[in-house]
Amino acid sequence: MIEIPTDLPAELVPLSWLIGVWEGTGVLDYAVEEEHTQREFGQRISFSHDGLGYLNYSSTSWILDEENTPLAAETGYWRLHRKLVEGDAGPAMLPGIGARPFSTAQSVEALRNSNGAFDIDVSIIHPDGVSELYLGQVAGPRIDLATDAVLRTAGAKEYTAATRLYGLVEGHLLWAWDIAALGQELRTHASARLAKVD
Repeated sequence: MIEIPTDLPAELVPLSWLIGVWEGTGVLDYAVEEEHTQREFGQRISFSHDGLGYLNYSSTSWILDEENTPLAAETGYWRLHRKLVEGDAGPAMLPGIGARPFSTAQSVEALRNSNGAFDIDVSIIHPDGVSELYLGQVAGPRIDLATDAVLRTAGAKEYTAATRLYGLVEGHLLWAWDIAALGQELRTHASARLAKVD
């Protein structure tokens, strides 16, 4: 059963099943020509909110070896896709003017797409110089995402596109991530099964 926090902004209700801290293990499996990388890893993901209309996201992972060697980290923001209006904060530190929009369940329902799902935007930043903007949708306890844009610093490794799938299955957060990187077409990269720990 999904519990919805009482202080949750109405427009985060479709994403509320993600909120919390999740830990577990997964498998990295990616081939570049003759070189094939396979590793088991541990991961900790956190989704939280600060009272505004987005979720804060962070993830750290490590190789499951004797040293628990750090593997990757990322941080970002998840929100329902909609046009920002005067009542929304921004750009930068400018406060919203007037009432906050989409503050009732009824107004959020108006954001459903023709499939009955909610369109979402996800921004994820990696410390290796890659930033991703995903577009997708949340339909109940399932999220499908695909990159709309990938930005890289001059020193970052080649990385051009990705898709991600998240789902809540028997109380566990399952995810799969496909990437197009290092001259390869979009292909399987990693997946994991995480349990809620907080």
